[in-house]
Amino acid sequence: MKVSSLLLAMLSMLVFLLASACGDGGQSDATPASTTTPASTEGPADATPSPAAAATPSPTATVRIAFTSDRDGNGEIYAMNADGSGLTRLTNSPAFESNPAWSPDGARIAFGSGFEVYVINADGSRLANLTNNPNSDGLFGFAWSPDGSRIVFSSRRDDVVDVYVMNADGSGLTNLTNNLTPDTFPVWSPDGSRIAFTSERASVGDVFVMNADGSGLANLTDNPFINGGYDWSPDGARIAFISRRDHMNEIYVMSADGSGLINLTNNPGDDDFAIWSPDGSRIVFTSYRDENSEIYVMNADGTGQTNLTNNPAIDSRPAWSPDGSRIAFTSDRDGNVEIYVMSADGSGLTNLTNNPGDDRDPAWMPAPKG
Repeated sequence: MKVSSLLLAMLSMLVFLLASACGDGGQSDATPASTTTPASTEGPADATPSPAAAATPSPTATVRIAFTSDRDGNGEIYAMNADGSGLTRLTNSPAFESNPAWSPDGARIAFGSGFEVYVINADGSRLANLTNNPNSDGLFGFAWSPDGSRIVFSSRRDDVVDVYVMNADGSGLTNLTNNLTPDTFPVWSPDGSRIAFTSERASVGDVFVMNADGSGLANLTDNPFINGGYDWSPDGARIAFISRRDHMNEIYVMSADGSGLINLTNNPGDDDFAIWSPDGSRIVFTSYRDENSEIYVMNADGTGQTNLTNNPAIDSRPAWSPDGSRIAFTSDRDGNVEIYVMSADGSGLTNLTNNPGDDRDPAWMPAPKG
């Protein structure tokens, strides 16, 4: 039986950061290491045009995509326009940096560097280490609050992984869970009132939810099999998540209180990485039902499941554009990991990065408010 692709993704991240701690770059390791070398406070490198193909349908020049690349020898944070132009290197550090996350106003980017959570302005200026702790911070997930005032993250600074929250400048640190078993990968509800996270306090992994101050804790899944990989619907009424309760990774959806559970995929292949479209009408996900990882999309009720990529390569990490018209994803179809974009129906495929290095973790800049 195939090992859970959710676990494989986590193991891949652990291997990368372990390699980084040893000096040759990589994604992550759950074992605490000594404090990594802080990223340089120098500004971004000069912007250079990416050799990308023609722009995707209806590109917006101001829309940016942040991503991780090892093209300069180790993992750094870059940003580019949505058509691949305007490439800018934002960080310059011997540590491995990954998982960029835009602030809701698009002005700043949080990211993991070694075992710390950093934030940087979108132009590469004003780099700040928010956590500055010898234990693992952000290795098990971090996220901006919807209003951009706070960041929630997981840390093992108290010898077990707990969920913490801090102000966006690193002040006001609070342990929200304070539990003897790991609590990881916290995600805010769209209105900022609640936080979902994975906890091992009841089984190998359940989806829990709590109020933003740590009160009102509830186990939503309460199942002995692994449950995780969750995403709030845009209206906050439902949560999509991955569960192995049927002995394969399937995508389920439930109401935000845990009721109304539905298996949306119900397929013999593993289905992972479910992300709601901005309007809540569709869910994009990865599936191994075709013997390799493909990008699929379906309606929010599970109907209309469609393979968008249909390629023998590994296609993964889909991310919706803010208007829902396009999907960015990673693929190794050209021999190394690149970032591609396509229309939401799978047409208009474009390689945005087209570089010998590995490019991953695409994150769209949020749409302007108002």
